[in-house]
Amino acid sequence: MGAGKMDRAAAERFVAAWHANWCKVDIDAVVAHFAGDAQMRSPLASSLTGSPVVMGAENIRAYWREAYGHVESADLKILGWSWDEEITRLTVWWQLGDVRASEFMDFDDAGRVVRSEAFYGK
Repeated sequence: MGAGKMDRAAAERFVAAWHANWCKVDIDAVVAHFAGDAQMRSPLASSLTGSPVVMGAENIRAYWREAYGHVESADLKILGWSWDEEITRLTVWWQLGDVRASEFMDFDDAGRVVRSEAFYGK
């Protein structure tokens, strides 16, 4: 499921939906924006999967369900975002509690996430 070719306006709508879906911890809605062969890289994935890279939308869904499925809602705050038209990359800066993170997402021509990577700090 994609939103079509991404541009700045589509990226802004994506950020709003991504934020709302993570606040509800609606993992299916978040994964619906990923291509089937997407990859997600996160330092937190290593502890559950043995690898920092999770390959494929269904594996990403399973990872997030294991990691966050017990959470009913999250007070995720968007600190900012940027869109790079040339490389079709969205970067989102967010905070949850005392954890701050940045996450980039690369999109295909259909507006689906094909690669994402998260970086965490305090």
